[in-house]
Amino acid sequence: MNTDEKRPSQPPSNGPFDASNGKGSPPSKGEGHSTPVASDDADLLVRAPSDPTRGLLGRSGIFLCLLAVVIGVMGEAASWCLFKLIGLFTNLCFYQRFSFAFTAPTTAHVGWWVLVIPVGGGLIVGLMARYGSEMIRGHGIPEAMASALFHESKIPPRVAILKPLSAAVSIGTGCPFGAEGPIIATGAALGSIVGQVITVTKERRRVLLAAGAAAGMSATFGAPLASVLMALELLLFEFQPIAILAVAIAAGVAGALRIAIMGGKPIFAMPALPRPTLEPLMIYALIGILCGLASVLLTHGVYWVENLFSKRSKLHWMWWPAIGGIVVAICGLIFNPSMGVGYNNISAILDGKVGFEFVLFLVLTRMVSWTVALGSGTSGSTMAPLFNIGSALGAAIAFGVVHYFPHADVNVRAAALVGMAALFCGATWTPLTSIVFAFETTLRPNGLAPIVAGCTTSFLVSCALMRDNILTEKFARRGGRALFKPHADFMDSMMVSEACTRDVMCIDADETCEQLRIKLSKDDKYRPYDGFPVLDSDKHLIGVLTNHDLLSPDIDPQTKARDLIRRPPVVIYGDCALRRADQMMNRHRVGRLIVMDRDKPSHMVGIITRDDLLTAHRQRS
Repeated sequence: MNTDEKRPSQPPSNGPFDASNGKGSPPSKGEGHSTPVASDDADLLVRAPSDPTRGLLGRSGIFLCLLAVVIGVMGEAASWCLFKLIGLFTNLCFYQRFSFAFTAPTTAHVGWWVLVIPVGGGLIVGLMARYGSEMIRGHGIPEAMASALFHESKIPPRVAILKPLSAAVSIGTGCPFGAEGPIIATGAALGSIVGQVITVTKERRRVLLAAGAAAGMSATFGAPLASVLMALELLLFEFQPIAILAVAIAAGVAGALRIAIMGGKPIFAMPALPRPTLEPLMIYALIGILCGLASVLLTHGVYWVENLFSKRSKLHWMWWPAIGGIVVAICGLIFNPSMGVGYNNISAILDGKVGFEFVLFLVLTRMVSWTVALGSGTSGSTMAPLFNIGSALGAAIAFGVVHYFPHADVNVRAAALVGMAALFCGATWTPLTSIVFAFETTLRPNGLAPIVAGCTTSFLVSCALMRDNILTEKFARRGGRALFKPHADFMDSMMVSEACTRDVMCIDADETCEQLRIKLSKDDKYRPYDGFPVLDSDKHLIGVLTNHDLLSPDIDPQTKARDLIRRPPVVIYGDCALRRADQMMNRHRVGRLIVMDRDKPSHMVGIITRDDLLTAHRQRS
């Protein structure tokens, strides 16, 4: 037994132990054997209310929250640097000036040279991916998800530098991406680096990774609540209070710093919206359905282009972003607003400053340029492009409804807001994030009901037509597991008392191996079991023996059962989760635990084995 194992104090005896019902005296010291041990966590069998490390946080939880504060500051700093880099490359490429001012690219200053600029940006990104890190390719969010799920939340430190730099080059040369995907990936990398420099468990490192991603998104959009929900829906896959608290702290710190630097004005400011009635809500729900269909089209389009490059192109993938840049340049030459981040496009649409022709061209050109650019493997994102396309699509549908049904009570700006949230929701399957994000970035409460109507229908349509969303399709095509099956972990939600074997067959410590072998071979009551609690003459539990211990040919038949015990029994309370039982079995290298009742320390509930854990899993399935 490990020397650092904490042992419980001996509870009072309530009489002899009855092997038939498991009642009587609890485990005790006896015959030179030590008290049964639970685990390295003292609060399993002994609770010390005065210990400052108990409760939700503990010292490690407080330390995790302090790290979250640091990560929040780092996320805001990374976001600020990324926006400055995007501004620098945009000004250099499209305005031939050295400036960090964040601005939209325009073909007016470069003319036909626009056909060269995105291609050059693609070449640079391809070289950075080839000789720097392949992780900089793609959306940003799926790469962070892959690290959290398959690589113990470990992201190479160079990604924290190469991802924002490659994204700044890509966006600054006109590619139709937003800053949020790269900054989420960068924030996740920063959180992972902190978790690697300061030794923590992989579960805590995942929390830090998610905190970094949430901080990056909050710093970019000033939407801390949506950032927390994004981290929960896409990166954490759990709702542990300490994890939510750490992510919320990082997002809150980053959001507060953004207000201090840039002010509290919403990023997509728009005029007040009228209170919706039943008729327009039905139209907004219809917009959600159409956005759900569009999200399916876009998802399949991105991966169709990706397959086209991977299966048909004879060039190394390093050159693919340059090919994608050609399409971006052509679309930009046709319709200039299709290039760059496009936040100004979203603001203009939500403000009602553009007409049907603008939104129609934006939908068509942006869909083509973004699909090809992202499918080519350049450093990009999904959120801002989907917001651009979605807001334009919602406005276009509303313009059509108003044209053919003049008396229809539909607001074009509200329809654009619905389309923005609904398309992102349908493509990523993040309804909570989409709804809250649309509200936080506009601060228009009258838009909540339309947003909910649109996101709900879009989510339903998308889930009905796709097995995976735009973020998880890559994992599925590589033979990975399905990531978004929202349910609680049964190992955390099921108690030991629900899964344990209660019909306990005990053996006497003074019985010899020969007597026990005869009993095991002739008494059918013992045959279903592989492990047996051993009781001394006072009916106290002193250990556990298995069939292997008793039937080994190397054991003298006259050896008593008590002399075969090599370690004290490992016990657990019945109100602990199966996850705790699994952890204890692994930690103590045993295949079974004695189950005790916390409220009645003298009551042995039963035994839980690895087979019981598997049986619980099969019954759940």
